[in-house]
Amino acid sequence: MRPGYPTVLRRGAFTIALFGLLGLVVSMLVSLVQPLKYSSTVRLLVRQDVGTAVDAYTAGRSEERIADNLANVLYTTTFFDQVMGAGFSIDQRYFPSKDYKRRREWGRTVSASVARGSGLMAITAYHPDVKQAEQIARAVAFVLTERAGEYASGGKVDVRLIDAPLNSRWPVKPNLIANGISGLVLGGLFGVGYVLIQADRLRRRHQLIHEEL
Repeated sequence: MRPGYPTVLRRGAFTIALFGLLGLVVSMLVSLVQPLKYSSTVRLLVRQDVGTAVDAYTAGRSEERIADNLANVLYTTTFFDQVMGAGFSIDQRYFPSKDYKRRREWGRTVSASVARGSGLMAITAYHPDVKQAEQIARAVAFVLTERAGEYASGGKVDVRLIDAPLNSRWPVKPNLIANGISGLVLGGLFGVGYVLIQADRLRRRHQLIHEEL
């Protein structure tokens, strides 16, 4: 009688565990060859003067939309140039000279998120040097508070810094725990696939032998 999947998987538990362990080791090796990066996070509040004719809900959605637009602008070359020229102590040698490489590195250096239903933005900068991460976060916040109107339309836009930079005490990139769990799970899934394929091959081989006999 052909064994069911639970039986096959139970018999192949050791092989599945080995694949999971291999995935964990590979993910850790890949993570550790990447430079460790600290983070620095600031929070900004986006407000728009739309007058008294607009209700609070519509005004809130408008501010959320503006915050989303500013979050997208964050990754552009123009914004990068403004951050570099803002007068903060940023080591510009960290960013490659070639434009496409500089864009890619800048995209890895900053991230922005917007709280739904509000104009609250969180800007995070990543860098191997925590002090540089803080300077980048401060520069981004400065440009947004000073020049947000250039990237928004429809009423006066006011961006205010409401939380000063909060620096991480330990490196946050790469995320070793998340990467390790992902490697373990993916390795285990490959192990399950391998065990099932081998069991099917063995079944076909036995079936062929019986037919020949």
